[in-house]
Amino acid sequence: MEPDPDVQAKRDLTYGQFDLGSLSIFSGSFINFGYWGDLEPDREITVEERLESHAELYRQVARTLELEPGNRLVELGCGMGVGAAQVVTEFDVLVTGIDRSAAQLERARTVNAGAIKALDGALAFVQGSVTDLPWGDRSVDAVFSVEVLQHVDDLAAVAREAHRVLVPGGRIAIATFFAPDGADTAQIADLLEPVATGVDIIRPVGDLAADLTAAGFTDVAVESIGDHVWRQLDRWIAQTEFRISWARNYLRCYENGMLDYYVVTARREGLSLDSERSLSGPFAALVRCRCRDRNSHERRHPWMHRFAVGARPGRLSGPAEWTRRL
Repeated sequence: MEPDPDVQAKRDLTYGQFDLGSLSIFSGSFINFGYWGDLEPDREITVEERLESHAELYRQVARTLELEPGNRLVELGCGMGVGAAQVVTEFDVLVTGIDRSAAQLERARTVNAGAIKALDGALAFVQGSVTDLPWGDRSVDAVFSVEVLQHVDDLAAVAREAHRVLVPGGRIAIATFFAPDGADTAQIADLLEPVATGVDIIRPVGDLAADLTAAGFTDVAVESIGDHVWRQLDRWIAQTEFRISWARNYLRCYENGMLDYYVVTARREGLSLDSERSLSGPFAALVRCRCRDRNSHERRHPWMHRFAVGARPGRLSGPAEWTRRL
């Protein structure tokens, strides 16, 4: 499915030229609605609590991936990259974020300059499309996306590409908002400006689950987390300059059954012979420990050594190579 060029231009403007991470509705260079814990009523939410909600959404997503130290991850639509940096630090993995916006990637490299240096090759960013990933077949342990796929026209292509780059047994996790299956969404465009302009697409969550299944994924699971998103988010919006805007209608859409927030997960079936060998062979220690003491190139870039041979011509095989080619 080809996106409408005018609509895609609006998306590129919104998430490229404009620095949404600087708006008060967000914080800390994150751009997501957050995963919120219980908040006491009748008090203002602090900026620290808003920031923690952003970070907790990333934790919730990362935990579904069943990560091990040294795993190689791709974040689809990484934006300013602070979520990718958080996942590297908290889960001891390697993450490369991909985004179509050169402007966002420039911000990502600026905001995360210290982390990129300190993490010594474990965090990288690359420009590209989530429907045409620049990695070889079976070269990535996990793929994740946080509040991005509502901007993508062809979710089936995303599912196919994620399945292609994942190793057998690799997992995908997607967090964003969809319509509940069977919901009447006729009024959403009248209530939410990004839907009216086409920047956001509201689809039944079952459509994504079906696309994942059609791409070859198994163990497809859909979990609603709306109770941890919408009411707390609306309280935060009410404290900002957006308190009398269309942004207050997200809660209305949720309470009227038109919209919800989901984490959708799936797994690429099987464990290949090569994967079994790599998990029991000499590179296993490099992948599983990825020690803090990184005195060798192999320790810094274990996946580059394990998987470069299998990279498709013209595809990228590891974070050091991706960074070098930019």
